[in-house]
Amino acid sequence: MNHATASPLTQPPAVYDDTAVRQFTVMSVVWGVVGMAVGVFIAAQLAWPELNMGVPWLSYGRLRPLHTNAVIFAFGGSALFATSYYVVQRTSHVTLFAPRLAAFTFWGWTAVIVAAAISLPLGYTSGKEYAELEWPIDILITLVWVSYAVVFFGTIATRRIRHIFVANWFFGAFIIAVALLHLVNSAAVPAGFMKSYSAYAGVQDAMIQWWYGHNAVGFFLTAGFLGMMYYFIPKQAERPVYSYRLSIVHFWALIFTYMWAGPHHLHYTALPDWAQSIGMLFSLILLAPSWGGMINGVMTLQGAWHKLRDDPILKFLIVALSFYGMSTFEGPMMSIKTVNALSHYTDWTVGHVHSGALGWVGLISMGSLYYLIPRMFGRKQMFSVRAIELHFWVATIGIVLYIAAMWIAGVMQGLMWRAINPDGTLAYSFVESVKATFPFYVVRTIGGLLYLAGMLIMAWNTWMTARGPQPARQSEAPAALAGA
Repeated sequence: MNHATASPLTQPPAVYDDTAVRQFTVMSVVWGVVGMAVGVFIAAQLAWPELNMGVPWLSYGRLRPLHTNAVIFAFGGSALFATSYYVVQRTSHVTLFAPRLAAFTFWGWTAVIVAAAISLPLGYTSGKEYAELEWPIDILITLVWVSYAVVFFGTIATRRIRHIFVANWFFGAFIIAVALLHLVNSAAVPAGFMKSYSAYAGVQDAMIQWWYGHNAVGFFLTAGFLGMMYYFIPKQAERPVYSYRLSIVHFWALIFTYMWAGPHHLHYTALPDWAQSIGMLFSLILLAPSWGGMINGVMTLQGAWHKLRDDPILKFLIVALSFYGMSTFEGPMMSIKTVNALSHYTDWTVGHVHSGALGWVGLISMGSLYYLIPRMFGRKQMFSVRAIELHFWVATIGIVLYIAAMWIAGVMQGLMWRAINPDGTLAYSFVESVKATFPFYVVRTIGGLLYLAGMLIMAWNTWMTARGPQPARQSEAPAALAGA
């Protein structure tokens, strides 16, 4: 079956527990505003360094990890908790397993985010990218994640129907893989309350870090959000998944291949050459399942393309898929060693990361949240559909400005750094490349400001929907929604 949304006639309709869903939905919007505001501030700092005003906890080095943690784990993570809890109930036809444990995941995750927001600007960091938080916070993350797994898989185990809808496959893989990645990469020896040393050293530490780092992209930022895609695009389009068989092939090919791609972050380093080559090979193989999933999502609109004209939520979801396709083409290309020789350490990498982060993760989250928000407050729709449309265009223009500026700056940097005079000396100093990059940093800041403006529009629309005049649905109550 393509959709696991029809309840067996012999069973009474399920009543769903959406308290945690509603809490995570609202906080995803809040953290999105906070994380993106910090991102705009540090982008402006790269153009105008005086903006840190000499204050250590406003410096780029401290705020950059705060930005990445806020947008990935606070904004994106809250969206993943909300959508997975919503989807697993509707596709299993049962209420959420262990609702008190679900409540703990919300408050525990909120505590993790607040602890990050305090400790990172103060300079407490493990120095591991995307895993900067120190060991006491890592322990809390582990407790929350185990609770999350119990709630999610407990709901799957108590489902009323045999079928497990494909979105839950992706959510489940994301939960298991992130648990494994976190436990292995965060292994450390405490040396004080907020100080520790990694259990690994040298090139082994680098290899473990980028096995974690790239698979945080692969599972936290890809598999989990593909779970959103496989549920909310068919729902919003009111069409079945284009090919259920392709979705299963997509799942297994992606899950197997992604784990091996991390070494492409360590080209031209002390990592053995054979390990670098394996990372490159599996990165190239990744193109096939990634594009298979993108095509499956886009083709779900077959027979319903006309809806894109009038449905801004569907625009978010489908344009997100186009960015997913673009980013999953660009990533394998950049993993090729000869291309990487030009792109490594340049702003091209920053452009690639943000085409995936802003274009894929951001837009698919926003589209899914726009689907959830009115349902979480018993409304028929968002307070302003025109504001959703405005948000879409402001965000999309912001993304294009951002990534185009970084692509151009990155290629320029790579070419300047490798240019040599006839006598073999460097044609440009590093400072000259920084000076040439300045206008592109200004454009990047403008793009980020537009994206943040879109998020502020969403926050206003969410507030107005929560307190707005629309009557509640007769069939659904805010705290325990009875329908999908």
